[in-house]
Amino acid sequence: MTARLARLEPPDILSPEFARDPYAAYRLLRDEFPLVWHDAMQTYVISRYDDVQRAFKDPVFTSENYAWQLEPVHGRTILQMEGREHSTHRALVAPAFRGKALQEQFGPTIRRNSRELIDAFRADGQVDLVDAYATRFPINVIVDMLGLPREDHDRFHGWYTSIMGFLGNLAGDEAVAADGLRTKAEFEAYMIPRIRERREHPGDDLLSTLCAAEIDGESMTDEEIKAFCSLLLTAGGETTDKAITSLMADLVAHPEQLEAVRDDRALIPAAFAETLRWSPPVHMIMRQPSEDVELSGGVVEAGRTVTCLIGAANRDDRRFDRPDTFDVLRADLDHSRAFSAAADHLAFCLGRHFCVGALLSLFEIEVGVNDLLDAMTDIRFAGGEAPPETGVFTRAPGRLPLEFTPS
Repeated sequence: MTARLARLEPPDILSPEFARDPYAAYRLLRDEFPLVWHDAMQTYVISRYDDVQRAFKDPVFTSENYAWQLEPVHGRTILQMEGREHSTHRALVAPAFRGKALQEQFGPTIRRNSRELIDAFRADGQVDLVDAYATRFPINVIVDMLGLPREDHDRFHGWYTSIMGFLGNLAGDEAVAADGLRTKAEFEAYMIPRIRERREHPGDDLLSTLCAAEIDGESMTDEEIKAFCSLLLTAGGETTDKAITSLMADLVAHPEQLEAVRDDRALIPAAFAETLRWSPPVHMIMRQPSEDVELSGGVVEAGRTVTCLIGAANRDDRRFDRPDTFDVLRADLDHSRAFSAAADHLAFCLGRHFCVGALLSLFEIEVGVNDLLDAMTDIRFAGGEAPPETGVFTRAPGRLPLEFTPS
């Protein structure tokens, strides 16, 4: 070990310093500690693009860690399945989230929810975009897509907040954990009777589609549908919530790029892709290798948990030019692949566990950003400064106070 490394200590991803500014820590981890053991979390931490990309694509890296990480609050989901079980369940749910079918069946629902939320503040000239829009829009859409009562929007928002608290509880707060488990029981008591009713009386909603889906004589059980709906609530809600917040914050912080997107709305997917690279909603995802694996900096033993730092890998200068610069027009991010399993950024994972809701997220972002830009001109940060990002597992500004001129 060199004298320089002897003086350096790897950043602690649970420390307040890390929470305030993970990007400086990411640089140190990538350059000096590409593989580091975090004793409190009992996990290896990896941060370089090539290593994280491999952990998402190489079959030796399993998702068995989700048995303790996700199953307690969701039930058993598609994320922890492997092999034929995974491919069958993915085939059961994926058709509902493909581009044309998605837009034709659920486009009106998505557009209506966006308009209704914006109508509540479009004349005000000011808004906290997180509270009034970003954290509500995707949850309301999911409730409506499932064909559940619109008066339950607030109830689902509360469940969503509780489950995300459980999943982001890296420090192990017992009260947060208990609240998440209570939410699981409440969600199950709410959903199971509605799933059974939908089997008897199907409609044209997503819940009916999941109940009717069948591949080679196999269909999903009530429990599996409930678990998928719980996963959809958080995976679909949290990523879109924080993506809208971060994308709007990134654009307002770069006025010339905001105006470029305003003038050419075809740039919205490119702006979304760059936000997914530069300030992704999810900063870390775990994997578990089934055998010993050599990565940059050493060997990970079979069965050990590996925490993959997406936020670090997406800013690796070994992969991206000027990685700490937000650039909607960057040349080294292929926008034609940005919402597929061949994406350059790692925000949706890659390979067999690539996010099944990526196109739903893109469609929501396109609708939402178009509507927001139509409603607001001269958008600026209230108080003149960009709000800080918060969060470790998932990350975005916790509030986004904006001032604007109503269109």
